[in-house]
Amino acid sequence: MPPILRLSDIHKSFGQHEVLKGIDLDVSEGEVIVILGSSGSGKSTLLRCINHMEMPTRGHIEFDGQRLDEGKDVYRIREKNLRKLRRQIGMVFQQFNLFPHMTALENVMEGPRQVLGLSRGDARERALALLNKVGLAGRETMYPSRLSGGQQQRVAIARSLAMEPKIMLFDEVTSSLDPELVGEVLKTMRELAEEGMTMLVVTHEIGFAYAVADRVVFVHEGKILEQGPPREILVSPKSERLAQFLGVFREFRLPDEI
Repeated sequence: MPPILRLSDIHKSFGQHEVLKGIDLDVSEGEVIVILGSSGSGKSTLLRCINHMEMPTRGHIEFDGQRLDEGKDVYRIREKNLRKLRRQIGMVFQQFNLFPHMTALENVMEGPRQVLGLSRGDARERALALLNKVGLAGRETMYPSRLSGGQQQRVAIARSLAMEPKIMLFDEVTSSLDPELVGEVLKTMRELAEEGMTMLVVTHEIGFAYAVADRVVFVHEGKILEQGPPREILVSPKSERLAQFLGVFREFRLPDEI
């Protein structure tokens, strides 16, 4: 099977500062990839380029068998391809970005109604099912200000799932949560992985990477330095830089504790 997502020689610069320096990455359908790296390594920029919240400077991207860019020296993408990509690649951020004037239910309904054109009844039915899926049944009428950080993040996950994406991107979604709330979000993400959702996850939760990832990718200074199965990458790193990075996480939770 061809990859559902293929990145070829992806570069991204901000002015004179080059953040991504030639990323090549194939993502298979149903694969869970955890992206590790120190602050400023380019891992979050990589996710934002996949979703085209940041436009790559150059390189090529294929999604679902279709090349998205126009094949020129400077990266360009057709508007119709950009709309398709953003509908089918969901993204959840560190900050929840919920509409504060809308209830949890209304937040999840908004995308299907405005973008997919679902009727109010169909959008409501989908939203209720997804809120139940992420463990928030009974909290549909609550506003974000009345929800904990973990609950808000699970609403954000449900909101992305409501668009029925083919790939989900998670950008350090637990980093702003109190420690006791991290587990409930990771549990939701693990359940999505077990159901076969294709996922790229930027995180420092090493235990989650060990237990859930099919592949771990270590990004350093804008390049992929190492990648492979978590039991190889996290237990026996080949590069000194990855070993130094993992040294910060000498004690991480074992899989059965997640």
